[in-house]
Amino acid sequence: MRLVFAGTPETALPSLRALLDSPRHEVVAVVTRPDAHSGRGRKVHASPVAELAESAGIEVLRPAKAGDPEFLARLRAIAPDCCPVVAYGALLPQAALDIPKHGWINLHFSLLPAWRGAAPVQHAVLHGDEITGAATFQIVKELDAGPVYGVVTEQIRPADTTGELLARLAESGAGLLAATLDGVEDGELEARPQPSDGVSYAPKIDVADARVDWTAPAMRVDRLVRACTPAPGAWAEFRGERLKLGPVAPVPEGEEPIPGAGALAPGEIAAAKNTVLVGTATRPVRLGDVQPEGKRRMTAGEWARGVRLTPDDRLG
Repeated sequence: MRLVFAGTPETALPSLRALLDSPRHEVVAVVTRPDAHSGRGRKVHASPVAELAESAGIEVLRPAKAGDPEFLARLRAIAPDCCPVVAYGALLPQAALDIPKHGWINLHFSLLPAWRGAAPVQHAVLHGDEITGAATFQIVKELDAGPVYGVVTEQIRPADTTGELLARLAESGAGLLAATLDGVEDGELEARPQPSDGVSYAPKIDVADARVDWTAPAMRVDRLVRACTPAPGAWAEFRGERLKLGPVAPVPEGEEPIPGAGALAPGEIAAAKNTVLVGTATRPVRLGDVQPEGKRRMTAGEWARGVRLTPDDRLG
């Protein structure tokens, strides 16, 4: 089939590579978000998908909106059979959905109908799901509600961050997407409607949502930090400034890494050698890496020695 691939971040690259390598399909163009400011210095950079496509000599379309008349006209001229989508990051109007013969087929990183929306992996980690996966489905006007072609499952490991889990799903999902397109081309794969039960939504988690509430149980703190790693990055306030937090580790019941620290109040800090503990509503958590505002990432032990903690210091 003639394909126009839509995607933007690194998460989409395994799928694009799989389709570029497919002997059955031809990727004739990609659709991606416009170049944006990123990194230190806020320089303008092309998206990872655009960079890969350009290196492969493929046409890159960067519409400000997928409903722009110029973009729709070019898409009609290209006349794709199908448009596979992985983390494109913009809404698709019906005028665009109607162009390819086989529609737009999305690879979504959840077991639909669970976690429809922008941040399915983050919410799976945040809510303590044990199993997640990826699904391919036909895009319709309603958010992530189209009929499903296929799924793959993935176990969520106890220490998984969103970044680690998403990397595995991106790889396994790439195979699922390629197999789905093969089945659609052969006419052997039929999309099935999603069940009405079990629908949940995964809205974007922003920086304000990523602030740690130390009055929550240790398990909740652990999940929040892992869900927000690497983005948007969990954080707490220390002496009026933001302290970015890497994954933490709840102290197991019965262990006391620092004598007397088992009774830490929420946000209270205890440090000894290379161990830094913070109190929660239940048991303390051990800090991993941290990053103070305007400084490099460092171990919690390095940070604690540098700031010279006082008994009155708290994370808030």
